Amino acid sequence: MADVTDGTADLQRIVMVLEYDGRCFHGWQQQEHATSVQQVLQQAIGHIDGRSVQAVAAGRTDAGVHAEAMAVHVDVDRARWLRSRRAYVHGCNAQMPPSVRVIGVREVDHAFHARFDCRGRAYAYRIWTRRTASALEMWKHWWMPRRLDVQAMRDAALHCLGEQDFGALRAAGCQARHAVRRITHVDIERQGHLLQIHVAADAFLYHMVRNLVGNLVEVGTGKRSPDEFLALLQSRDRSLGAATAPAHGLYFSDAIYDDFRASDLIDRM
Repeated sequence: MADVTDGTADLQRIVMVLEYDGRCFHGWQQQEHATSVQQVLQQAIGHIDGRSVQAVAAGRTDAGVHAEAMAVHVDVDRARWLRSRRAYVHGCNAQMPPSVRVIGVREVDHAFHARFDCRGRAYAYRIWTRRTASALEMWKHWWMPRRLDVQAMRDAALHCLGEQDFGALRAAGCQARHAVRRITHVDIERQGHLLQIHVAADAFLYHMVRNLVGNLVEVGTGKRSPDEFLALLQSRDRSLGAATAPAHGLYFSDAIYDDFRASDLIDRM
């Protein structure tokens, strides 16, 4: 139980799961002159609690990147939470634009941290492979109006599995101390004209998924073989790789913790 002198006795730490359309925001992180997901969420919770709050996400998505199940922790009024946890779902959603929604919530221990306790993150990248662009979802995928060799892309992607140095997929502005990461899952599936690349890892480097996709597309178009993709990874040289895939095809799809996943909380309230 929290000590009454530490300021936490009247607060309850909760995890919120967010879904949002990245084209409407300049990323997750609050900014002085642009609208962010963090900003609108904190304002909504602040309206409910009547005080300023700080929301911390499992990952910091860039402008244009979407989320299907982003985990966020925040300290809310404990008495209000005990009266109705749904206030932090429906109440927040009533205060926020329709491009972002709280879709699940649960209480956690006050020591829980959405970012530092996250032991795995998952992303999906969507590519539209029809010869004509979509009129309905043009900002929800990367339009690639040419045939892609999906099997070659799958063969190349398998070289990413396990722990290794991903310097070849690391953006120039990355501030991580090193480029070693462990990819635990990678899969490429086709559903009609839609191609989806799913990848999960213990953590990701800045633009790592988008750089991975850019290079896999080069394999799919025949510009690079799976063996040449492996050589690129082993080179650890970003300058030898393909261009970064567009942000609007990328989705933060899950955050994984010791006892739950963000996606497990969808519709829990």
